[in-house]
Amino acid sequence: MAEIKIEHVTKRFGNFVAVDDVSLTVEDQEFTVLVGPSGCGKTTLLRAVAGLGMADEGRISIGGRDVTYLPPRERYISMVFQSYAIFPHMNVFDNIGFGLKVRKVEKLELERRVREAAELLHIEDFLDRYPKALSGGQRQRIAVARAIAMQSQVLLMDEPLSNLDALLRLEMRAELKRLLQEIGATTIYVTHDQVEALSMGDRIAVMRGGAILQYDEPSVVYDMPANQFIGSFIGNPPMNFLRAQVQREDGRVNVRIGSFTLTPSDGMLPVLKAYDGKPILLGIRAENTEILNHQAHDALEVKILVVEPLGSQNLLTAQIGEETIKVSTHPNLAVRLGEVVWLRFPTDKIRWVDRDSGQVLYP
Repeated sequence: MAEIKIEHVTKRFGNFVAVDDVSLTVEDQEFTVLVGPSGCGKTTLLRAVAGLGMADEGRISIGGRDVTYLPPRERYISMVFQSYAIFPHMNVFDNIGFGLKVRKVEKLELERRVREAAELLHIEDFLDRYPKALSGGQRQRIAVARAIAMQSQVLLMDEPLSNLDALLRLEMRAELKRLLQEIGATTIYVTHDQVEALSMGDRIAVMRGGAILQYDEPSVVYDMPANQFIGSFIGNPPMNFLRAQVQREDGRVNVRIGSFTLTPSDGMLPVLKAYDGKPILLGIRAENTEILNHQAHDALEVKILVVEPLGSQNLLTAQIGEETIKVSTHPNLAVRLGEVVWLRFPTDKIRWVDRDSGQVLYP
């Protein structure tokens, strides 16, 4: 068992609180992704787990063993850094086997582990080459293979794909996910790329200002964000947020967006009653918005400002009063610049947001 438990961990640098009372549990063999903007504390938290930066407060345990104040070598972990951190004067074989050699692993066992790790990463034909003769993607594979060869139960990865170009990053993302499923190591993976987080993690922890805002399965974080920041950070394009006003009409709660009146779902009515007469935000994903080329009583009139053909979809930017909204459509849907169309919002896909706190309201 290699469960990781982080309990009320705080890390300061002078008066600056980089990690603020964070608690998190990563189950045995689970792949958890820490995601957030630069400076949110995700790498600092990872380094605290690794023992590279001791926590000022709180407790960290790995496999039921308290490692809060243990040095990295006694935590039985492997780590892959953003930089490749491979030795240019060593060939691929010696780079992969370096950690094993330091631990004085027997020669035949060392060779077996190196070759197995190289085969998993598809670099077995390069074992006698030096890093300068390899591509960036191959060098990154060496760093991952070195961590795999250690056969640690816990693998910590700090933005390992950020130095690769977009196409290679896409390829490595799929390979890395396959590999981690195969070896079954408990993994914490740090990234600022929300696409990586959504596509790779069993669960993702969204961080901001040193705190974890939401920790759940990727589909839940994407579809049911805890607050406005998560909705705007997770997803490409980000979730749309429109200013609206809650009001009662003939005893029923409605929401007005400009001159358009929208009736919320029955499940949200008890929640929205408390906002009668108050401003609120309507959140909707671009792909959850239905576009019509004719007027309808339950559709909002908009004007098309930008059309972005993206191959698999067209991304439209439409104007609603002084605000804009992104809408994803089928590439065969013909919409022209300046055209007036109508948008329909499925009530089960709308996320209502408290404008003061930014918290998303749920039944």
